[in-house]
Formats: sequence, C-alpha cells, structure tokens
Amino acid sequence: MALIALAADKGSPGVTTAAVALSAVWPRRVLLAETDPAGGDLVYRSAAAHGGPLNPNTGMLSIAATARRGLVPDQLWDHVQPLSGGLEVLVGLGIAEQAAGLAGLWPTLGHAFAALADSPHAPADVIADCGRISGDTPAVELFPHAALVLLVSRTEPEAIARVRDRAAALATKLHGGPRGAASLATPLIGVVLIADPGTAGKLASQVNDMLVHAQTGARVVGTLADDPAGAEQLAGRRRGRLDKSLLIRSARKVAADLYQQYGAAWAVSAPAQQAHHGQVNSGLNAQAAGQTNGQPHGPAPHGQAGAGA
Repeated sequence: MALIALAADKGSPGVTTAAVALSAVWPRRVLLAETDPAGGDLVYRSAAAHGGPLNPNTGMLSIAATARRGLVPDQLWDHVQPLSGGLEVLVGLGIAEQAAGLAGLWPTLGHAFAALADSPHAPADVIADCGRISGDTPAVELFPHAALVLLVSRTEPEAIARVRDRAAALATKLHGGPRGAASLATPLIGVVLIADPGTAGKLASQVNDMLVHAQTGARVVGTLADDPAGAEQLAGRRRGRLDKSLLIRSARKVAADLYQQYGAAWAVSAPAQQAHHGQVNSGLNAQAAGQTNGQPHGPAPHGQAGAGA
C-alpha cells in the first residue's frame, strides 16, 4: 500500500503545487486526492479532460455518502475526474463548512487510499494534498494509514523552525515519541523544501542536520525548485514547456528518489507501471499543448478558491 500525504504547518508554502507536480511525474499510476478540510483549489485552477470545468460536486463531497456505507478501494474511481493533462484527481471540498459531512470518515478514507495500491483491478498510489495541519484538522486522521508523510516547507528561518517542531509533534502523535532518522516506524516523516535551485543542496543538508540533531525522527527527502513560472505553467496560467521547467525537473528527481528508496514496498504489476508511464508523458505534453492552443487551465466560475496553494 502507498498513501503519500503532503501537508504544511502554516501559511501557503506550495502544498497543492507540490502535490500536483509530484503526481504528474510519479513513476506509477497515481490518484491525486485533495483532502484539505479547508477546501480544494484544483476546481478553480484546472480544466477537466473534456475541456470544461471540473465538477465540484464529484470528488470528496460525493464520496462522503458512499463512505458512510463502507468503502471498497475501487469505489474511489467512481468519484475521480481526469484533468486535461490526464492526471486523475479526487476533487476537494468547495468550502471548509462542507468538511462536517466527512466527520468520522477520515480513517475510512485513509484505509481506502492506502489499500488502492493492492487493488486487483485498478491499482494506484494516492498522493493526498492535506493542506495546513496546524490545530485540530481532521486530515491528520489519514496519517496513520500513510506510508509517508511529507511536510512541505520554505526555507526562511521561521519556516524551518516550524517544520522542525511540527515533525517532532507528529512523531509523538504517530509513533509515541521522536525516533532516530534510521527508524523504520511508519508512517515515515519527510520534509520537502521549496528552495532556490542554486542553494537547495546546501540548505537541504543544513536542515537535515537540524532535524536529526533535534531528534524529530524526520529527514529531508528532497527539494522542489522555487519556480514561480513553472508553478504558473502547472496551473495553466502561463504558456511554456512545462516538462522542461525547473519545478517539474526537480519533482522528477524527488519522485525518483522516493521510489528508489521505498518503491520495493510499493511494488505493483509491470503493466500498471507501463500504463502510467505513458499517461505521465502524454499528460505533460497535452498540458503544454493545451496552453499553446488556447485551452488554458483557468479557474472555473465557482465561488472562492480554497486556501493552501
């Protein structure tokens, strides 16, 4: 099973952008789930495969009724919509008030997400965009079912201090206390830094040393380029070669490193992997093509965008 949960402690360091970028280059078939209780963003920034807007009522909102009767992992696909680039998405809630409809269902969802990789029909990993997790957000109820929890952080001193403290708090909550970096306790807690490519390596080493010294049980697993132009391309608001952007190139490295380190535990059949490789390559190309032929991934005309970009 492979549920990878992405979250942030405070602010908007780019969790949604990181989740979309990693999903777009993930080495196997993947389902991107917008599980931020504060509401999702993709319905406002991305187009569906048919060229129109995504349906805000099909996704986390529609799955609530199904989950109350019990949820078989393959049922997740009944609530999924493909983006215009081919990425399969479980669209998030529209507003925070709708999260009340998922009360008590987060562990059920977490189990279904984790078990989807073992589906005999349509196996896939799940990358969950959990948004901000400070306070008592129910999204943390997904974490015990995850193989990996990734905390996304920028590199300002206050952001690094917060991610250190959040990692230690999660280790206590999930493992009963902080553990060494070599611990095999699951879910593993990792940190992904959003950094300038020129200084990313040095910063990653420094932050990793700090996490180890503080005995948080977490470590830096990679860096994503602080690439506003690439993020705009990924959101469909700017034209260009998305697959050549610094953001996507760095996401490929992070995804490859994660899969190389943990992939043996997440193995699925070769046909499923090959099918997803084709989806990824065509998806990025289609996204780039859509931006250059007048089909931008602009926001759909529905209310206000959720927080946690």
